[in-house]
Amino acid sequence: KVKSLQSFGIEKYLAGIEAAGNLINYLKDTQKTSLEHINKISLYNLSDYMILDEATIRNLELLYTFQFFEEKGSLISILDQTQTGMGGRLLRNWLLHPLINLDKAQQRLDAVEEFYNNLDLRENLKKELKNISDIERLIGRLGCKRANARDLLNLKNSLQQIPQIKNILKNAGCHPDHSTGSWQGSRVYSEQSRTEGSSQRTQSKLLKNLTKNLDEHKEIIDLIQNSIAEDPPLLITEGNMIADEYNSELDELRKISRSGKDWLKDLQTREIQRSGISSLKVKFNKIFGYYIEVSNSNLDQVPTDYTRKQTLVNAERFVTPELKEYEQKVLGAEEKIIELEQKLFWEIRNEVAKYFEAIQNTAQIIAQLDVLLNFANIALLNNYHKPELNEGEAIEIKNGRHPVIEKLNTESYVPNDGLFNHTDHQLILLTGPNMSGKSSYLRQTALIILLAQIGSFVPAQSAKIGLTDRIFTRVGASDNLIRGQSTFMVEMQEAANILNNATAKSFIVLDELGRGTSTFDGVSIAWAIVEYIYKNIKAKTLFATHYHELIDLVDKLDKAKNYCVTVKETETGVVFLRKVIPGGIDRSYGIEVAKLAGLPKPLTDRAYEILEELENELKISKTT
Repeated sequence: KVKSLQSFGIEKYLAGIEAAGNLINYLKDTQKTSLEHINKISLYNLSDYMILDEATIRNLELLYTFQFFEEKGSLISILDQTQTGMGGRLLRNWLLHPLINLDKAQQRLDAVEEFYNNLDLRENLKKELKNISDIERLIGRLGCKRANARDLLNLKNSLQQIPQIKNILKNAGCHPDHSTGSWQGSRVYSEQSRTEGSSQRTQSKLLKNLTKNLDEHKEIIDLIQNSIAEDPPLLITEGNMIADEYNSELDELRKISRSGKDWLKDLQTREIQRSGISSLKVKFNKIFGYYIEVSNSNLDQVPTDYTRKQTLVNAERFVTPELKEYEQKVLGAEEKIIELEQKLFWEIRNEVAKYFEAIQNTAQIIAQLDVLLNFANIALLNNYHKPELNEGEAIEIKNGRHPVIEKLNTESYVPNDGLFNHTDHQLILLTGPNMSGKSSYLRQTALIILLAQIGSFVPAQSAKIGLTDRIFTRVGASDNLIRGQSTFMVEMQEAANILNNATAKSFIVLDELGRGTSTFDGVSIAWAIVEYIYKNIKAKTLFATHYHELIDLVDKLDKAKNYCVTVKETETGVVFLRKVIPGGIDRSYGIEVAKLAGLPKPLTDRAYEILEELENELKISKTT
């Protein structure tokens, strides 16, 4: 309902306007409504958010697992304990749009810390959030004119929690005096913060802004409170959804409808007296309406103004002019009640529609509070700590952990450090056996960076994160046969995407690059990619490989380092220690892993023989 899009600051984005217009047209065609709840359009500013490509979202298993494409086992399954549907959707949005704006990311972290350090604040807010319905969905139903009276009632009940939420947030620095119901002046912290001697501090900037902008919507609450019945039916065609004393005409019609029993009882008494028939009954059914029933033995006493309506075996049913008039009045009242209630309901809905934008703003604030509170609860539950964000280029992680594997794996998770910078740890080449934990280490490093930049605490003892503009991952092997792409082609395309889009502020994770072709081709491609990233892109890179030839290359690069995942060889086999330490390792222990997988012993014994023959041939070749 605007004459131009200039006020939204998007008038120059013609392709975007056309795409948005097509989307609106599609919604109008499918929803068949005016879509009143869609009341603004905003520009998505790429300078504020990290772009995550499809491969990175898939490889880091942010929303679904890579293999089974299910939520269980993904990052969101560990992170999401939000109390509202709005909060759950916003969490997914934040997860896919990490911030690269330091101030905004720091504000989120400070707000999470505020919740983290205040037990009463967490518990009180969580209690209130549980009573809030999905306001965004309710507004959507109202905007598409598919809402019923219960939706309005749920909206009112949800908005009624806002004053208490605002009060809880305003008094976050105080504690409640339960004897008086008032708030006293000393800040309440968790046991941990008290024992550590935390000093009082002001409320975080983000929480202050969210609290300030929370609208209590008294007008809407009062309107729905006065207009909608306490227990309305699901269908708006059933009546009984508008409250008594809201509309005088409706009250009058209801009085007529509800007084039927008394009127019929009075009529029956009068007709018995007039006719002298003591067994006379005045009744009603849905088929014949209102009637007077007289037994056959008393038919000779029926007054002359009775008109026969139906003959039964033992009785006759009659109507009188007075009863006909009353029937028309009552049945007409019931029809009018249904019609008038629907009219009043849509008037109420249209009045609420005037506040759609304000209600949506409130819903967005509630969603943010829900996610920030959720981050604090997850941090306390899983022993996460607040990361230090800065504009620098270094990433330092102390005792980092994979947030999903540590929760789902029955084994005790082994934490590891991580260091990346542009001085001497620009590129890390990680070697080690299969099953030793290389892939977990790769992913956990990327996930810790991502979590820090969405405003969450991280699974590490400490973390200093220089803001990263992009996270790129090339992990695992998969094909795309529908598009005619082999495993190796997909691998090369994902690598090309990284090499063409990464910058010096990016973080790159590469796992087993070059494995989809011959050994010499694979080594050559992997070698060249390492050199290209190191010399041309200069991005911080974590490269896991079984190409041990690359260890010598990395040793010659000043800003690169070799690391490996340790193992211990015993008489009975190999023990995976899962600890990342400096240095390279030139064995992959593939046959040992094959034994663990259950391959037949004669087969693995033969594999050892072949391996020994090949290694001897290689030694002779090198000597020659």
